[in-house]
Amino acid sequence: MQRQAAVAGQFYSGTAHELNSDLAALVSEAADNPKVVGVISPHAGYVYSGAVAGHLFSSVVIPDTVLVLGPNHRGIGAGAALYPDGSWQTPLGTVPISARLNSLLRQHVPFIQDDTVAHQSEHSLEVQIPFLQYLNPQLSISAICLAHGGFDPVRRIGEGVAAAIRAYSGDVLIVASSDMTHYESAESAKRKDFLALDRVTAFDPEGLLDVCRRERITMCGVVPTAVMLVAARALGAVRAEVLAYATSGDVTGDDRQVVGYAAVTVR
Repeated sequence: MQRQAAVAGQFYSGTAHELNSDLAALVSEAADNPKVVGVISPHAGYVYSGAVAGHLFSSVVIPDTVLVLGPNHRGIGAGAALYPDGSWQTPLGTVPISARLNSLLRQHVPFIQDDTVAHQSEHSLEVQIPFLQYLNPQLSISAICLAHGGFDPVRRIGEGVAAAIRAYSGDVLIVASSDMTHYESAESAKRKDFLALDRVTAFDPEGLLDVCRRERITMCGVVPTAVMLVAARALGAVRAEVLAYATSGDVTGDDRQVVGYAAVTVR
């Protein structure tokens, strides 16, 4: 089964030539990047969050296999939706799904179901793929779209992800796709976002869910981020670092209602 690009020409350029040109301006390839277990990457249109995402992916090794975790913005399909075996299409070409990692995720991750419905129009995972395939043409992926939930299912899913990656016996990068606060002033967004990011850098996924709920922080990928933190900690990660933070106001010049974007590495 092949997933066709749903937001090419909207969130990012729709032709290979234009997209290659955009990515060349957003990323820089380095020879001495560290291997990391996980990252948090924003998923807005490239004109708004592409610089933050580009800086992030330019700063780490992109292995041949990447697991992308994204939120379910539309609320349709399975609550933990694994895209089945096949491939994803972008203007840069076809990216195969890792059948072996998919099989291990099915074995180890509770609640997970093969499901294409949740993925049909979901942009949060799709916008990550061109960055990854541009930096590693040998890329294969697995993709899970996650609905909201409390900490217990988040913990169980994260521990299952870690078990699947251990069984995979190869390098796997976990990408948690998330924007931060939505449609508040830049001052308010930054204050709230760093309350959330403080919980991320403290490796406190339960606290992250709690602070987003208590402070009404509209971090759309809080569940994928919490799952990534649980998995990363189980895989031995000990450090989380905020590499970049920006808002849409940095692009538009309007700080009255912004969306926040963060780039975080976990290793």
